[in-house]
Amino acid sequence: MRAFQGLIVLVVLLLLSVRPVAAQSILRDAETEALFNDMAAPLIEAAGLDPRNVDIVLINDNSINAFVAGGQAVYINAGLINAADTANEVQGVIAHELGHVTGGHAVFNPGGKAASGISILSLLLGAAAAAAGGGEAAMGVLMAGQQAAMGKFLAYNRSQESSADAAGAQYLSDAGISGRGSIEFFKKLENLEYRYGYRPRAGDEFFSTHPMTSDRIATLSDTYAKDPAWNEPSNPELEARFTRAKAKLFGYLAEPNDTLRTYPETRNDTPARYARAYAFHKQAHIDKAMAEADALLADDPANPYFLELKGQILLENGRPTEALEPLRRATEMTGNQPLIATLFGHALIATEDRENFIEAERVLKAAVARDRENPFAWYQLGVVYAANGDMPRARLASAEQQVMQRQYAQALRSAEAAEAGLPAGSPDWLRAQDIALQARGEIERRKKNR
Repeated sequence: MRAFQGLIVLVVLLLLSVRPVAAQSILRDAETEALFNDMAAPLIEAAGLDPRNVDIVLINDNSINAFVAGGQAVYINAGLINAADTANEVQGVIAHELGHVTGGHAVFNPGGKAASGISILSLLLGAAAAAAGGGEAAMGVLMAGQQAAMGKFLAYNRSQESSADAAGAQYLSDAGISGRGSIEFFKKLENLEYRYGYRPRAGDEFFSTHPMTSDRIATLSDTYAKDPAWNEPSNPELEARFTRAKAKLFGYLAEPNDTLRTYPETRNDTPARYARAYAFHKQAHIDKAMAEADALLADDPANPYFLELKGQILLENGRPTEALEPLRRATEMTGNQPLIATLFGHALIATEDRENFIEAERVLKAAVARDRENPFAWYQLGVVYAANGDMPRARLASAEQQVMQRQYAQALRSAEAAEAGLPAGSPDWLRAQDIALQARGEIERRKKNR
């Protein structure tokens, strides 16, 4: 499934999920990323940040969570998107997290190093977010020994959380966006607190440093009610796009039977068709999946993301030649959006028609020039280079892919092989040197940390 690309891009998080691993996978999707950018743009401007330096990143995790972990990236879990009912609610979350960014809270996290191996679900929501991960996940957080570690890990104490709340409220106000969504989302979390019985306990450092949701609702309600933007309606276009993206994400991640229960065939609206297209595709019911995609295009023939979906279904069902036309149109309509262009390049290669390889190379080189953090695009570009007999650049493309996947030993070998075959002093030769240097440094660091 590549309209949502569950790329094997691993991000080391200062926050970990209940799973005892040090990385989470990122979900990449052109439509969702465009939506996030448009939702966040006025808030980023209000925060005084450069939008070129701020990323809103979707994490493949079903727990309700959003966080920052250094830098200017806001991470949002898929579970939070599923729990939110409106784009306005997610904007409230983004505003809060930008408050942590501008406050430098992740930078000044004295507890992170000491408890870097501890499983935590949420900074944003305090106690409630742990519950939101589901029964087993929530119980995992509460296992013996976890509570003490939580307190050591969390640098987002009461003052920092309150500071982020206040900053987020200001950014919403300055952007002319109502805080109603923020309050509605906090009320959802308050209900989770009641459901799972979370209450502060003596000696519980986690709860003592995180204001409970009810307190935050009271404070924020008073702030938002006085704000001129309180009665501003949410942007209807953003809300419609959010509903579609939410259904698309659910269809991509959920089991097909769960999708069909949530979006039954009795519903003929766009979000339901979007979700079902993914469900049927995963069940290998290509005729049904294509029927849903065609119905979407019948209602909105100029929608590039519906064209992308149709091309994806055809490509992944062994019909790459038929996929070319919708994917070419989607690529052109989005101004060569890198993720869609990568899918188009993949389809060109999959035709096994050498005449298409020239176009594939051009498309994929343009894609990685605009978005270097796409290992699948580098892999496809490497396939083209290898097919053309250009093995040094094929190895360089492999090195780009491998270093992003944290496969440093392989990246080092590929980079050294590329460097040996590339013209000395050329940009590609210098890039191979850079990757080799980075890979060696990471390998040495890992040896020292053993």
